[in-house]
Amino acid sequence: MSLVFIDESGDVGLKIESGSSPYFVVTLVVFQNEASARSADNTIANLRTRMGVSENFEFHFSKISNKHRLSFFKEVNGIEFSYYSIVINKRGLTGPGFSVKESFYKYACKLVLTNAAAALRESTVVLDGCGSREFKRELCGYLRRAVNNPAAEFVAIKKLKLQESHRNNLIQLADMVCGAVGRSFSDRPDKDEYRKWLRPREKRVQFWPK
Repeated sequence: MSLVFIDESGDVGLKIESGSSPYFVVTLVVFQNEASARSADNTIANLRTRMGVSENFEFHFSKISNKHRLSFFKEVNGIEFSYYSIVINKRGLTGPGFSVKESFYKYACKLVLTNAAAALRESTVVLDGCGSREFKRELCGYLRRAVNNPAAEFVAIKKLKLQESHRNNLIQLADMVCGAVGRSFSDRPDKDEYRKWLRPREKRVQFWPK
């Protein structure tokens, strides 16, 4: 049974000239068993102690320092996980559905989960619990229908859960990975500084549409 943690970077707004991000990135981090997930959880918890920060310190890519980012990525370089990302190029989008934020978000999650479907077996998928509970319930049903293949011997997604990122180290891991991928598509001076630490764990990063 695999464990999957999902987070996103950027926004789903389409008014790029008015300040919306040019890309919307969704990343899922995959652990093939509970033991690997527990080990990662402990590693991240212990890192806070070594860094001298509070046990409530949240690893949030856009809100922490370069020093803390590098400490994090060097540490998780030894953790057993894989990841998949979808980088939505918003300038290339057509069709009215993308102007509806909820539809846009659901579709982006579907794309990245579909890319990873072969690695998902009876998976528990954990999403950040921020936002409307009603929407999250709709999202869970949509993803089950979109990703699970009725003809397959096993389901890719068995269960979906909502948890708050500040209470879950592995959602924070997904946030950090997602932030590193997003930064690599920017023109910032540090765009190549973080993703390189994650290369051994990278399965697919899709840029869409081209």
